[in-house]
Amino acid sequence: MADKKEIIENLIKAYWMEIETVINYIANSINLDGVRAEEIKKSLALDITEEIAHAQTLAKRIKEVGGIVPGSLDLKPEQTYLQPKADTTDVASVIEGVIKAENGAIEQYNKLIKLSEGVDYVTQDLCISLLAMEESHRVEFSGFLKEYKK
Repeated sequence: MADKKEIIENLIKAYWMEIETVINYIANSINLDGVRAEEIKKSLALDITEEIAHAQTLAKRIKEVGGIVPGSLDLKPEQTYLQPKADTTDVASVIEGVIKAENGAIEQYNKLIKLSEGVDYVTQDLCISLLAMEESHRVEFSGFLKEYKK
């Protein structure tokens, strides 16, 4: 059974994942070029707002369970797969990066759901809700990828 410290550590990890995703979605929603990129740019721009809301929700929960929400100096970026490309028309690699980011978030929320089972039902419920949204994002971008991989 997980303890409070382990749940807080994993909430903070999920928080940073959301923050880093926002940074990369902003960059890619601006940098992509080409007619085929427009739909992806629009979708990323909409997802930025949702991902910020996820980070804010996680931050609030971190505080509620006795943790401290970290500042920017604690960010340790990991999303090498979602970095802006020199070829700004490489839309498929951005879509693949988004799917990988969503898979990472899904994995982290599933971990938190298991960790909080029987220990912290509020965190568990929150992570179930966030998991559903991340799965929806993944389905959307998986659909985009089908078109780009034809």
